[in-house]
Amino acid sequence: MNRAPDAAANPRLERLLRAPIGPLIARLAAPNIVVMAVQTLVTIADAWFVGRLGVTALASLAIVFPVQTLMQMMSAGAMGGGISSAVARSLGAGQRARADAIVTHAVIIALLMAAAYLVIAAIFAGPLFRLLGGEGTVLAGAVAYAEIAFGAGITLWLANSFASVVRGTGNMALPAWVMIATGIVQVALAGALTLGWGPFPALGIRGPAAALVIGFGLAAVVLGAYLAGGRLGIRLRLTAIPLKAELFHDIVKVGGVACGNAFLTIATVLIVTRLAAAQGTAALAGYGLGSRLELILIPISFGAGGVLTAAVGTNFGARQYARARAFAWTGGIAVGVVTGIIGIAAAIWPGLWLTPFTDDAGAFAFGSVYLNIVGPMYGMFGLGMALYFASQGTGNMAWPFSAGVLRLIVAALGGWAMVAWFGAGPAVLFAFVSAGLAVFGGIIAVSMFSRVWNPER
Repeated sequence: MNRAPDAAANPRLERLLRAPIGPLIARLAAPNIVVMAVQTLVTIADAWFVGRLGVTALASLAIVFPVQTLMQMMSAGAMGGGISSAVARSLGAGQRARADAIVTHAVIIALLMAAAYLVIAAIFAGPLFRLLGGEGTVLAGAVAYAEIAFGAGITLWLANSFASVVRGTGNMALPAWVMIATGIVQVALAGALTLGWGPFPALGIRGPAAALVIGFGLAAVVLGAYLAGGRLGIRLRLTAIPLKAELFHDIVKVGGVACGNAFLTIATVLIVTRLAAAQGTAALAGYGLGSRLELILIPISFGAGGVLTAAVGTNFGARQYARARAFAWTGGIAVGVVTGIIGIAAAIWPGLWLTPFTDDAGAFAFGSVYLNIVGPMYGMFGLGMALYFASQGTGNMAWPFSAGVLRLIVAALGGWAMVAWFGAGPAVLFAFVSAGLAVFGGIIAVSMFSRVWNPER
């Protein structure tokens, strides 16, 4: 067994390299799971508050939500995973100075990514959401939300990047509690600013977007201050750190490919969203509510996945490959079971999810068909997502990216072909979506037997 040179001096690294795996995942994932519960509450609350504005506002939110989720996935799980992986591998190999330098490079990447979203999804929000099926008041609502959420998206990028740095050190508690506190603030602000509680203005659909920006802004300030103070065994320095292409590459070789995978996931949802929009506002709102539950599984998977990225990265850095695989399988199976239970429950009793958001019969019927067919495959999706996060720790994302490509081909393009060429109804479309989830989870599970995960062989 190869131990990192300074592991004994860092109790968090020592636990990742030596402690029993199952209890360690449970302990480290617990605060992350609470964070995911709060962020799920934020998502549900946003939909509930906007639902009070009517089905048209829900349709606007349905169009913009996948793009917002894409930014969250890229900043937290994709590029954030690349950051955590690079920090964990550096610390696992005993390279503290390198880990410090990675923090500065991560900030620069966050600034560039936020600028890209500003241009694409805020400045050109109108053409983007028109392309996704928005028209009239539905399009106007989507643009109003996007101009705030993506126009000030730098707060989200910095908060998630700082949180990813901290997770890479093995400290899951600090970013978790910061995100919990700011998430609670976000829920309260979303209601106040959407519906105009007390002295707050009624901003309508702009309310949740403003709450998003404020909540993540607070998180970025707190986490940035901790990193700048050097109290976490790693320090944020914005000066005296020479920029190196090799360090950018170390983050982007994982985070960039993972961003591509995130895009494939959201592209699948967007294509199906466009097909649903062609069937009317009620159908769009119903599918938006159904797919929202699917997308919520991603942060649920990240509850354990954030731990797996750091644990696998640290153990790969220390060349403890068998232990890294054990972390991945233990966490992946646990997430698969939890998400599978959620999916089966939603398939049997779709009203548990849909009823709180809408009383529109058309929206409810469309959402129910989606959950009946796609829900049973949520377990495979959860397994795949957990192993996806674990794969980030290896520094090689070829298999997860391939799984995302095949999911897009099966779910979105296959479903589109059936609807466009053969006039198939929603049930056939959603059957292809369900098959895509099975393909995604299955391929990433198979990758565990590849050379990427078994370099010692």
